[in-house]
Amino acid sequence: MNDKPLVVIGAGGTGGHMFPAAAFAEEMAARSWEVGLISDDRGLRYAEKFPANWKMEVKAASPNIRKPWTLPGTALKLRAGVNSAVRRFKQKQRPALIAGFGGYPAYPALSAGRRLGIPLLIHEQNAVLGRVNRAFAKSASVVASGFERLDRLPGGANHQPIGNPVRAPIAAVRDVPYPATDGEMTVFITGGSQGARILGEAIPLAIANHIPAPLRMRLHVLQQVREEQLEDVRAIYEKVDVKATLQPFFSDMPDRLAAAHLVIARSGAGTVSEIAAVGRPSILIPLKIAMDNHQEANAEGLVDAGAADMLLEDNLYPNLIGELLAVRLGDANELTVRAAAAKALGNVRAAEDLADLAEQISDRDA
Repeated sequence: MNDKPLVVIGAGGTGGHMFPAAAFAEEMAARSWEVGLISDDRGLRYAEKFPANWKMEVKAASPNIRKPWTLPGTALKLRAGVNSAVRRFKQKQRPALIAGFGGYPAYPALSAGRRLGIPLLIHEQNAVLGRVNRAFAKSASVVASGFERLDRLPGGANHQPIGNPVRAPIAAVRDVPYPATDGEMTVFITGGSQGARILGEAIPLAIANHIPAPLRMRLHVLQQVREEQLEDVRAIYEKVDVKATLQPFFSDMPDRLAAAHLVIARSGAGTVSEIAAVGRPSILIPLKIAMDNHQEANAEGLVDAGAADMLLEDNLYPNLIGELLAVRLGDANELTVRAAAAKALGNVRAAEDLADLAEQISDRDA
């Protein structure tokens, strides 16, 4: 029998759920907890380096009311996942806590925990409570969140905003000073897997055609570009002699963020939290198709603090982007003020704060 208390983490099949879950798992492991991870096949693709003692794959699927004929199959998958989790908890080791980080692959762990009377902790990364977290919010001892704002929270739930756990390499560059503004100006553009296409279409044209030449000549553009767009985007920058580093994926995100004078990005919860943690001014472009418009809500805190501008997809015209970039990059003092405002909202202790909550509500001594 393992003497260490066990926390089981249920997390969905995207990096947005898995990365903060991994930061929390690392903190719990450092506090001498055993960590288990329950997810589906998509989630486990992100979990190669997840700090868990064991990982369990369950079947899970998101209900799609637009395709009602798929609902019975979805329900069967979720029920099978719940039954698998219940068996594991009964036969191997009863968890002292279940921590759900959202997404339908978290449903089996949370449902099994509720059935067995195990304390539940929920962490919601976005400013709008997701569907699975919403279903368990009243059953959870605590609903922790990445932002002060949390829409769709059921009445009676115990809400505690603590921030989003950020990766250790992000926390490590928090103290890197804002770069000097008297020479080359670095603009870092990251779009995420779903959102890079429209950024690859609009932003190069904005920089090439709608920024004054003296400022344009000082730019170093680092841009995440979809593979099929690389050639066209490179040609636009080369035509106007803009120094550009283009990649489909940046594996050194912390260093790129730290070196940036201005970040242009989607407003996924992890991205917004990392921009704040490092303390960089930004232009945020919410993904229009995001569930419950949560990316617009995510951006609100930085915008209200004067640390970011928000541009909606419907207004993503090269001339508007170019005019905004010219204003922001042309005022070095304002950039440093905005960087400080972002940093004031950043929290690199969220994983520790979440672990403190976890230990307070757990059954570790039961």
